[in-house]
Amino acid sequence: MGRAVTVATCALNQWALDFEGNLERIFRSIVIAKSKGARYRLGPELEICGYGCSDHFYESDTLLHSFEVLGKLLESPATQDIICDVGMPVLHRNVRYNCRVIFLNKKILLIRPKISLANAGNYRELRWFTPWSKARRVEEYFLPRIIQEVTGQETVPFGDAVLATKDTCLGTEICEELWAPNSPHIEMGLDGVEIFTNSSGSHHVLRKAHTRVDLVNSATAKNGGIYILANQKGCDGDRLYYDGCAMISMNGETVAQGSQFSLDDVEVLVATLDLEDVRSYRAEISSRNLAASKVNPYPRVKVNFALSCPDDLAVPTCMPIQWRHHSPEEEISLGPACWLWDYLRRSKQAGFLLPLSGGIDSSATACIVYSMCHQVCLAVKNGNADVLADVHRIVNDETYIPEDPREFCRRVLTTCYMASENSSQDTCNRAKLLAEQIGSYHINLNIDAAVKAVVGIFSVVTGRTPQFSVYGGSSRESLALQNVQARIRMVLAYLFAQLTLWARRMPGGLLVLGSANVDESLRGYLTKYDCSSADINPIGGISKTDLKSFIQYCIENFQLTALRSIMSAPPTAELEPLVDGQVAQTDEADMGMTYAELSIYGKLRKIGKAGPYSMFCKLINIWKEIFTPREVASKVKHFFRMYSVNRHKMTTLTPSYHAENYSPDDNRFDLRPFLYNTSWSWQFRCIDKQVN
Repeated sequence: MGRAVTVATCALNQWALDFEGNLERIFRSIVIAKSKGARYRLGPELEICGYGCSDHFYESDTLLHSFEVLGKLLESPATQDIICDVGMPVLHRNVRYNCRVIFLNKKILLIRPKISLANAGNYRELRWFTPWSKARRVEEYFLPRIIQEVTGQETVPFGDAVLATKDTCLGTEICEELWAPNSPHIEMGLDGVEIFTNSSGSHHVLRKAHTRVDLVNSATAKNGGIYILANQKGCDGDRLYYDGCAMISMNGETVAQGSQFSLDDVEVLVATLDLEDVRSYRAEISSRNLAASKVNPYPRVKVNFALSCPDDLAVPTCMPIQWRHHSPEEEISLGPACWLWDYLRRSKQAGFLLPLSGGIDSSATACIVYSMCHQVCLAVKNGNADVLADVHRIVNDETYIPEDPREFCRRVLTTCYMASENSSQDTCNRAKLLAEQIGSYHINLNIDAAVKAVVGIFSVVTGRTPQFSVYGGSSRESLALQNVQARIRMVLAYLFAQLTLWARRMPGGLLVLGSANVDESLRGYLTKYDCSSADINPIGGISKTDLKSFIQYCIENFQLTALRSIMSAPPTAELEPLVDGQVAQTDEADMGMTYAELSIYGKLRKIGKAGPYSMFCKLINIWKEIFTPREVASKVKHFFRMYSVNRHKMTTLTPSYHAENYSPDDNRFDLRPFLYNTSWSWQFRCIDKQVN
């Protein structure tokens, strides 16, 4: 009868504008899919050019090179006898669309433009593309000559249609369309489409994976069918990490699950499924069948090809599996680690330099690098030749095999404790012990001479010498002296990043890692152009609360006992003088709020879209057992004053791994003014009225 169909989906680590590398990875995925018997192969969104091209989508070069890659795919023997579904931008009648190009045996079957564009949070698709608004309509698309020469076709169908093969019917969704309230799969399913495909460019956010899995499974739970999802993976050139999770689902249950985090550039999932299971599932849903009898039909593109074989009685089919989700601590350990690896190998640098203070944030960053080293060693052990080739180039040794994460960490991570007269011996010892346990190349240095020199220049010019508050100075003087220390550390971090390997008679330079968490950025509790200013920051989108949980995870899973004392110590910047040899300055006292409170403010401000008055109204109920309305009002006002005074710092925030939906990243995620009227007079007056 021909009822068992074999289909493939994949997660590819594509890179914006890396047409050569992207083509090679697409080819590999097709070859793997065919070798496993697949008759249909689905790839990620915009996989030919890479999802993150941004304003390069405006350039005709991007369109040209995408078609050149498509031509290579069409003419290759590797793409014969399998339906290939690839993503690229296409210009139709002078309008640019985000498209799927579906082809078989050197013939383009359909170009399907995206209907619902992602345009919130990190996504700006409406800036570069136009949604296809002609539902169930198809137009003629005139192919460029370079494609006509390969296919022999002058025009092909372009629009909202489905494919009718000899044994089934396939319909396409693209990323955001799955999340839309009127997803195309609903109407397509009613019109007899049995296989739904979704090509995504979906990035990692802590605790988000289950949402995507639930959406895919629910798509076929009510309506029956097979749902195939492909996704990009890795860092394709910016702050996002695309987290794979390719999957295949049937009748509301997962039958194949791809990895969320891995160093494999190409991952292919193949499943064989029985179409009769879809048909029998649908047969008993009377409400679905009544709706189907009235549905407006889709244009069908007939394809003289089958996804099944006539004699398939003995072909085994896939059974449902239970999806395994990572804990948030595992996500922090793996996601930023994979992102760092992509950034390191693609930037062609020789490693990282991390200012290690002995506090939770920089220690968490060090642990993420250590986790990266674990992932690299595991990938090499499992035979990943791509990772080994990258390792050889990074360490400049063609014979080296990374087997011990600590030994590899010493080659790629330099940590540096930058002491001042205000630093305690405790933090120095903590930093040194952690460096020993993860294996990093560790440097101890003292910045006092540089600080005195800078302050000395000021004193010579002005005739006045600033003092810390404990010595009788004003708050202005004390803050300026703290900022000098912080900024000297940034200058020294970059100096050592550039020349440490030179001094060790080794080639290459190091990337500087920052370690300001998302809560400190939100509050502005950092010095502009201090050690938070770096090349990249793997924890900049992670809350202090989650980082503490991650540190505990590292104690238990990596046996890093040095982290115990780091966990128990109160967070401190160590920029003010010690009192009787002990640290007197703490972060939460300086900020006037706790880290737990900061997380709540951040979620209400960004996710809850709350201004000062709305935040106050919500918090008097949330905190009614612990604070009076007047105390809540005082806290809300203090947060918004500090947030608005310091918002300018977000314009220069180090590019950070995006992991939280309340990130204050000013690049494109959280767009706000950076010059505020910090008195908030009208808003605060509304709060005072309610308090009274």
